[in-house]
Amino acid sequence: MSFRKIHLRKLLAAFGATEQRLVSMLRADIRAEIDKESGQGGGGDFHTPFWSDAKSYVLNGTDFDLSTKARVAANGRRKRLYPLLYNGFMDWWINKRRFTNEKIDPYPTDIKAQVIDKGLDVTIKVENFLGLSVGEGGKRFIYPYFSEHPALSDTNARLGLWLISRAFTEHHIEDFRILDVLRGDSFSTQDCQFQGDEELIFQRLYRRLLHRWDKLRAEY
Repeated sequence: MSFRKIHLRKLLAAFGATEQRLVSMLRADIRAEIDKESGQGGGGDFHTPFWSDAKSYVLNGTDFDLSTKARVAANGRRKRLYPLLYNGFMDWWINKRRFTNEKIDPYPTDIKAQVIDKGLDVTIKVENFLGLSVGEGGKRFIYPYFSEHPALSDTNARLGLWLISRAFTEHHIEDFRILDVLRGDSFSTQDCQFQGDEELIFQRLYRRLLHRWDKLRAEY
């Protein structure tokens, strides 16, 4: 089931969801799982083409506005959210980056990891970063959060950064950011300092999701 092997961004959205939205997310996931089991393939990730274009804009200088419009023209389902995501990303890229005064260069990277929690029997995937070289030898690894609802809270950003710190022990967690793309807001450990209870909260919230998933699955 996909909630047992899940992208971190989707998990954080579930952590912050209202009760009504959480049930909707879980039911959609269950239906997708049933379709998969019956051999019916689903569509691709809604946000992947957008993020690919955003990275290409930063790393290769491609026309992001043009590529966004082309994506919308190719699929009408993107008509509302893709322009909002574009505006949020550009607001962050142009106006909100905290390292604006430092020299910034593309830093192509393909770092990815899977964090396995044997106690919960789950795997969390952490991948598809935007890499930047900042100043003299500095780096930033930008992890995207796409959900329209809920916005990424400080608490859930802290949990996400904690999970990232477990996934990439060879890097400094201070080099990572989680970007709420739609709102153009980024989160670092400077914004959301670890308090030592991250693992406890993470597992409690995740265990609750799994319990709800199993209970709802029994209705199908």
